[in-house]
Amino acid sequence: MNVTVRKIGNSEGIIIPKEVLERLGVKAGDELTLTEDNGQLTLVPQNADLAEQLRAASIGMGKYRVALRELAK
Repeated sequence: MNVTVRKIGNSEGIIIPKEVLERLGVKAGDELTLTEDNGQLTLVPQNADLAEQLRAASIGMGKYRVALRELAK
């Protein structure tokens, strides 16, 4: 499937066909992770649950920073 890079405001982007978005379960406003490897781009829907878990873990690690540092010894 071919897509064209288009000018969108001050940026550039691509339009992902509706059929592809439906197959992936992605809708407007969802976040995707973009990776580049050897000249290939990969878009992967971001797992909202994982993002929430990482945010909670970050808060917990900050709150218990001293205890975690002691446990790590």
